[in-house]
Amino acid sequence: MANARALVKRLKSVKNIRKITRTMELIATARFKKAMDRATEAAAYTKKISEIVADLSQVDLKFSHPLLEQRENPKKVNLLVLTSNRGLCGGYNGGVLRQAVPRLKEISDNEDQSLEVEVAGKRGIAFLKFQGYEFDRSYTNFEDQPKFSEIEPIAQRYIDGFISGEIDRVEVAYTKFESAGKQTAMLETLLPIGDLMTDTGEDDGEGRNVDYEFLPSAQEILEEIVPAAFKARLFKCFLDAAVSEQIARMVAMKGATENAGDMIRDLSQKYNRARQSQITSELSEIIGGAAALE
Repeated sequence: MANARALVKRLKSVKNIRKITRTMELIATARFKKAMDRATEAAAYTKKISEIVADLSQVDLKFSHPLLEQRENPKKVNLLVLTSNRGLCGGYNGGVLRQAVPRLKEISDNEDQSLEVEVAGKRGIAFLKFQGYEFDRSYTNFEDQPKFSEIEPIAQRYIDGFISGEIDRVEVAYTKFESAGKQTAMLETLLPIGDLMTDTGEDDGEGRNVDYEFLPSAQEILEEIVPAAFKARLFKCFLDAAVSEQIARMVAMKGATENAGDMIRDLSQKYNRARQSQITSELSEIIGGAAALE
């Protein structure tokens, strides 16, 4: 009887857990759809503006934008790590941190380079603190719908620092959203923006040859469009991270719900066997008692 009661309690507990994981799966699914719509819309804009910057870089102009400057032996590196505020999202944060930590060690061991680390997300902050890494800035205000107004001040600070020489290179560790079935944790260089000009979504092996007429002037257009391209790319990194997090949580909670279902079936079978054994034992006792009275 005691074994059957323990199985009933455990069965009830697993059923409650399954309700929670199923609810979290549905919430993650709803958030994923909204985040994917925003990421898809931003991808089209980012792709087009990157193509324009790439085309302008091939035009024989007598001037260039500072953000396009390729610096040899960069000494001042800024690393931005994008993680989540909440857990229960499978290996999402682990994948990003596996990209960031080797880079942290590499620059830390190089005496000729200085590193400034910025972390977004409570999970990344807790991990780096636990591992003993120091970081200069942290952000916990980015959820599943980051706003451009929140990202722009960060991007502008990077732009100002790069132009003034306080920053030689800006890198970001995040999870890139490629499709609903594929997300890739990666370390990507955003500044100098010259490294970004190949990220136009086209890889046909043929160079683009576009003639532009500049109005009012090529210099004024370049001064506007190059910073805009960088801001759009950084914003897309945050959007990709947000939608990838929701996909990871949706998959993790779906797996947890299915595992809970399997446990419920196993526990139900064990309970039925225990109950059947108990009933058989009670019947044997009744039959034995009746035989003894005869």
